[in-house]
Amino acid sequence: MSTRFATLAEISAHFAATTPDRPAIRVEGAVWSQAQFHDRVLRSVAMLRGLGVKHGDRVGWLALNHPDYLTLMCACFRLGAVLVAINARLVAREIAYVLSDAGIEVIVSETAFLPLVEDAQAATGLAHVVLLDADHHGRPAFAVAVAAHVPDAAMPAISPDDVALQLYTSGTTGFPKGALLSHRQLLGTIEKGQLTGEAWGRWDADDVALVAMPLFHIGGTGWALHALEAGAAMVILPRPDVAGMVEAIERERITRMFAVPAVLLAICNHLETAPADLTSLTELYYGASPIPLDVLRRTMRAFPNAGLIQCYGATETCGTVVSLSPADHDPAGNARMRGCGKPLPGNDVKIIDGDGGVLGPGEVGEICIRSVSVMSGYQNKPEATAKAVVDGWYHSGDAGYLDEDGYLYIHDRVKDMIVSGGENIYPAEVENALHEHPLVLDCAVIGVPDERWGEAVKAMVVKKGAVTAAELIAFARVRIAGFKVPKSVDFIDALPRNPSGKILKKDLREPFWAGRERKVN
Repeated sequence: MSTRFATLAEISAHFAATTPDRPAIRVEGAVWSQAQFHDRVLRSVAMLRGLGVKHGDRVGWLALNHPDYLTLMCACFRLGAVLVAINARLVAREIAYVLSDAGIEVIVSETAFLPLVEDAQAATGLAHVVLLDADHHGRPAFAVAVAAHVPDAAMPAISPDDVALQLYTSGTTGFPKGALLSHRQLLGTIEKGQLTGEAWGRWDADDVALVAMPLFHIGGTGWALHALEAGAAMVILPRPDVAGMVEAIERERITRMFAVPAVLLAICNHLETAPADLTSLTELYYGASPIPLDVLRRTMRAFPNAGLIQCYGATETCGTVVSLSPADHDPAGNARMRGCGKPLPGNDVKIIDGDGGVLGPGEVGEICIRSVSVMSGYQNKPEATAKAVVDGWYHSGDAGYLDEDGYLYIHDRVKDMIVSGGENIYPAEVENALHEHPLVLDCAVIGVPDERWGEAVKAMVVKKGAVTAAELIAFARVRIAGFKVPKSVDFIDALPRNPSGKILKKDLREPFWAGRERKVN
């Protein structure tokens, strides 16, 4: 855990007192100092208290990245409340599920998402909607509502083991799962990087971090928490828009950035026609899906002063637990760059077989992780929790192996999860949506190679009658988030099954992955 803070609730007050004039957030030409940011946090505490929010309550967020996400998050920390950042790409019924599962009564939402919130509100206990931006009915924007309150510095007793964030992951059974992440676990992830003793793991107040990856993912919020804990400045972009990211790096002299490989590839392509000075970047973290060596080489050329750090982890581990340091990156390529790196200090990784036995170097099995950062469990899902975390070990569902030096390599996935553009997609969610179509007799969803996104969602469908691929794709689009919708549909006469009736997805995937060393892209 952090050597400075026992809980995340202490952070904004600490920097307001010790470095009040240093920048906390740079936004649209303006700068919020640490003191101004903390004042905004305390006023937000007052507003939330006025709405009845108390210790343990869930507060929702449904919007693109915005500086006031940090305001709301820190206010929740100080109240002992739990922030639930909802994926802004979900459709109304998915949002309704999250609202109900989390028991959210107060949500901050952009006006653009208000129709979705109102659709979902009818079936949930949601009582208060605070708009991030003002709407046409005269409701004040979040910033205006907050400014009208007197700062409230009162804090209840907050334990390091209290839940701080509830982030939803795609669900293996068709419903997302809310991972419960405590103050201790989140601070533990931050501390692990510092314990490496290497420059890339040490943040300081002079750093300027670009926050462009979605804050509703651990890759966005976890990244912002690193900057917050260090008292560093943040530049927050609404979305990972490539031109905007390049402009921000050059203009704001960004020193640290996290991005998924699909975004790095897009940046490299953008720079071919619009060169930019990206020499300010000293640390470039990447992860969430494997990266092709060619993209890695191009990225190293695009950011000549940056050390590259690969990150491997999960929402359930508060983000990074294994990293590949800059020293292990070589423009010419090397064997270690095909892997994820070594566990951060204090983290343990083991590889197990189907019976739970520990495997030796080079033997492929399920990757299991033990760390202070392993989640407390899933909201309202004791059975799923018991399956995911066994005796303190998180069972990742990824298949891989450790080499003789303790470096981790991803080989495949034990579970069927698809990773497309850094988004985790469980086939069960897509299959459930397709099965609602009256002309779908049977279906299976798999991930196939995609040069841009790493993997693309493909549906293999057995149909009852005349229906087209386009019709099924359109049908799915109104039921699940766009990134989960199949990019293609193949019709087949029957799905391959084993004697017990289980669909043989390995057989379905094989023609698309033939000739590739790894079954992940």
